[in-house]
Amino acid sequence: MTPLPHPVDHELIQAAAHVARTRCRGDNHTMAAAARARDGRIVTAVNAYHFTGGPCAELVLVGTAAAQGAYDLDVIVAVGDRGRGVVPPCGRCRQVLLDYFPGLKVIVGTGDRVRTVLITDLLPESYVWADHQLETEKPPPHSTG
Repeated sequence: MTPLPHPVDHELIQAAAHVARTRCRGDNHTMAAAARARDGRIVTAVNAYHFTGGPCAELVLVGTAAAQGAYDLDVIVAVGDRGRGVVPPCGRCRQVLLDYFPGLKVIVGTGDRVRTVLITDLLPESYVWADHQLETEKPPPHSTG
């Protein structure tokens, strides 16, 4: 039995596309991201492109969401400027998104092949940074000296 596909949040794609179209100008801001929090709010952000590796729109969005009190994101999408459409997250963003929101859904694909997948599907069998926080502190070994 194959699992049911996750529905595509077209309103979220439109929100990211609107931000990309209206706020991404020049070379400093070339991508927009939008995420829906579990409470239904939509949060948007743009990247801060820089030759040193400035933060992607998805990472700026994580901070923006926290600043707005949206700590539990449900689904995210990134859209490029100049009509590039939906763009999948880079490797760094995939890892950060997995660490912050292990149940997150991500919209990927192009045109009529846009689909929603789990972040774990984009980064299978990965190291989860937050796992180290789950380990219980072990007492130091005692000497037999």
